[in-house]
Amino acid sequence: MSAASALDGVVTRALIVEDDPNIVDLIRANLAVRGFDAVVSSDGTRALQLLEVEQPDIVLLDLMLPEADGLELCREIRERSSVGIIVVSARGGERDKVTALNMGADDYLTKPFSIEELLARIMATLRRSRTPTPPAQLAPVVRAGDVVIDLASQQVTRAGEPVHLTPTEFALLRELASQRGKLLTHAHLLRRVWGHGYETETEYVRVYVRRLRVKLETPGAAPLILTQPRAGYRFVPE
Repeated sequence: MSAASALDGVVTRALIVEDDPNIVDLIRANLAVRGFDAVVSSDGTRALQLLEVEQPDIVLLDLMLPEADGLELCREIRERSSVGIIVVSARGGERDKVTALNMGADDYLTKPFSIEELLARIMATLRRSRTPTPPAQLAPVVRAGDVVIDLASQQVTRAGEPVHLTPTEFALLRELASQRGKLLTHAHLLRRVWGHGYETETEYVRVYVRRLRVKLETPGAAPLILTQPRAGYRFVPE
């Protein structure tokens, strides 16, 4: 199945931010075969311009760019857009990964990589950007304190004001809120939000729970997302 057919017939556009022409050619050729359009930038300034003009569905971002801080670029992209961001970098340290996630990346892939793994991660990230229909047995709206979560429309408000969440942030919140009060393990959340093969990436959950807390919780007030050490998380019961 091509990327286009996998996304309801809509051609998917990828922004590749990478200065190694061999990697660019490898990625672009494999995306083209699967129905993607691809635009390329080797520097941060042009990447931000392409983000505005081309409105890509996914960004593949190298951290080691000439005359640009890849992590800062990740932050700037996230501030401007909810687009899916996959960091593809030779920097494989745990600190680099956590920092990139904190800057707004949805996923992190270390070079060298297999093209099959990259394509699988792209599709997993794109699936999170689609609006799923919530199961019929779920309440369409979840309320907790001054936070209101509309599962069907993917709208969240806090004290009546809209809260901007990325697709990955909302996917994690939806999983927690739709099973409120139930302990959900790290592996369960990783499998449901990021996909199969992510079950050991526990830092992904920690970083994104922290991001949700910043956006939804009031310092000093009762938390909405409860931590069970070494086990997982639960959304505050009714």
